[in-house]
Amino acid sequence: MDFLNLVKTRYSVRGYLDKPVKREKIERCLEAARLAPSTSNSQPWRFIVVDDPELKDAVARETFGKLLSFNHFSLQAPVLILVTSEKPSLTIRIAGVIKKRKFNLIDIGIAAEHLCLQAVEEGLGTCILGWFNEAGVKKLLKIPSHRRVELIITMGYPDESAKKGPKRRKEMDIIRSYNHY
Repeated sequence: MDFLNLVKTRYSVRGYLDKPVKREKIERCLEAARLAPSTSNSQPWRFIVVDDPELKDAVARETFGKLLSFNHFSLQAPVLILVTSEKPSLTIRIAGVIKKRKFNLIDIGIAAEHLCLQAVEEGLGTCILGWFNEAGVKKLLKIPSHRRVELIITMGYPDESAKKGPKRRKEMDIIRSYNHY
């Protein structure tokens, strides 16, 4: 598939089939993420794959609550991939302070999207979650307290009947300009 069609095909999947994902496919997605560019080649990420069904369900339950149930679909996904921030070098921390940028978050976003695009190539769907109980997730997975869980990516075979329809995006003329704002 050419790149633009790959991007057009990718969407946030919120319904999954009850079908396990082979580790070879997960590994290719992780390899795509590993190859993502990062500030000064810092690679400020670590990926934790959760595919044990009981543990996966326990982690998934940390993505929603009684009042906010919008991530309830995470229980359907056979795989969750957590992305943690790893400590950046002193140079990158100083640059971040000077430029008022969180370079590690930019880098993690790029890596996460590489992973998600490879998932489409593998016939899989994903959804990137930023809403979850970080303390609960860290406890379940024994993540050190000094590490930050930035994202949880759900992964599995999409249930096409749960798809909400075509992508709705702003028109190009609204988001693009040349040579001035």
